[in-house]
Amino acid sequence: MTSLNEELLPATRRALLHRVAVAQVEGRTPSLVAGVVRDGRLVWTGARGRGGAAEGIGAQYRIGSITKTFTAVLVMRLRNEGLLDLSDPLEKHLPGTGVGEATVAQLLAHTAGLGAETPSPWWERTPGTLRPELADVLGPQPLKHPVGRRHHYSNPGYTLLGSLVEAVRGASWEEALNREILEPLGMTRTTVQPQAPHAEGWAVHPWADALLPEPSEDLGLMAPAGQLWSTVADLCRFAAFLADGDERVLSAASMCEMRTPAAPCEPDGWDSGYGLGMQLLRMDGRTLVGHGGSLPGFVAGLWLSVEDGVGAAVLANATSGPLPGMVAGDLIRTVAEAEPSIPQPWMPLHNVEQELLDLTGTWYWGTYAYALRLAADRGVELEPLAGRGRGSRFHAQPDGTWIGLDGYFAGETLRTVQRTDGSVSHLDLGSFVFTREPYEPHAAVPGGVHKDGWRGREL
Repeated sequence: MTSLNEELLPATRRALLHRVAVAQVEGRTPSLVAGVVRDGRLVWTGARGRGGAAEGIGAQYRIGSITKTFTAVLVMRLRNEGLLDLSDPLEKHLPGTGVGEATVAQLLAHTAGLGAETPSPWWERTPGTLRPELADVLGPQPLKHPVGRRHHYSNPGYTLLGSLVEAVRGASWEEALNREILEPLGMTRTTVQPQAPHAEGWAVHPWADALLPEPSEDLGLMAPAGQLWSTVADLCRFAAFLADGDERVLSAASMCEMRTPAAPCEPDGWDSGYGLGMQLLRMDGRTLVGHGGSLPGFVAGLWLSVEDGVGAAVLANATSGPLPGMVAGDLIRTVAEAEPSIPQPWMPLHNVEQELLDLTGTWYWGTYAYALRLAADRGVELEPLAGRGRGSRFHAQPDGTWIGLDGYFAGETLRTVQRTDGSVSHLDLGSFVFTREPYEPHAAVPGGVHKDGWRGREL
């Protein structure tokens, strides 16, 4: 049997190295490091240039706004523990901020209406001690747009979320991060402050091959928005977690929730959106999830194709170097196309209940034909038989109903309606009636079925 964890082929490895080498040259960055994770395992790393690249995957680079995804995971843990609800106004847990009715979910999705940046001076190049209080981060007019009306990326919004974690958890953001995410996932080289070996941040002159050192400031209250330093190896571990979850940190179901679009992004040439602390985009026909990051002297990208089981991390130490998100997307495409995932063998269901098997087959919503299929764990799948339609997967509930997991019927209840003799009359799905025949006579079709039935052209 072919192993699903075999190493990448030589031709694939060379193609990955070529892409990284081109990115380092064209991006004019002192160093660039990258890694690829497949099916949860680091399968390739590459490094070009000097400085941090000399240390390879062990060197730390600043990852900027990728930090936001870590902060979002901490917030989701609080939700899962019942300590807050995503629909809660921030003021319920963190009073006095002046952000009105902005909710936790809106802060996570950048739809709370907050400004993109702090008041002057430029927070990324100045010490956090200049902004000792949340009021210093938010300024006198924190809201730039009506709450919940549009997506507007906000760094101060994630400062608020970090302070929310501290208020509800009763521990500092850094303590919660280490205890609840980094330690369980074995991310020993991800830290708030740089630890050797680490790359130095540089600005590259736009019209000459000359370098200028960039400052590396402790961001203080802004840390939850962009403070972290990490390595390619650690970020690839994090990518595997974003794909599959980890019960010690956050479940697979919660990770799926974070990857679900919660807000559109501003038009920027990408087919993109934003979930709960995660950026989403379509690239080369596939959906990527993850986040980009930048701070003076550094750019970073962490992207993952859940469908392909492939992710990539790209780190560079130049303020305006290569576009790491595009490079990471190219690395994912290279692996996914050169070595597509080998599907798991088909296996029959462990148990098949006759009453569920009797429900499978063709059902009609009016004249639209659907197929109901039995899935694992008593789940079912409803899919249109002709063209595009309102298909969904459904998860079985203890009371004998099903709840939609995706598509048009996500969150809706599917139930069987029985006749007096116990046989199934029809399916009810969010008030839609599905019958075994199109407009089946005597069925409970809203509005009734004409007594004369179907007819030809001649009346």
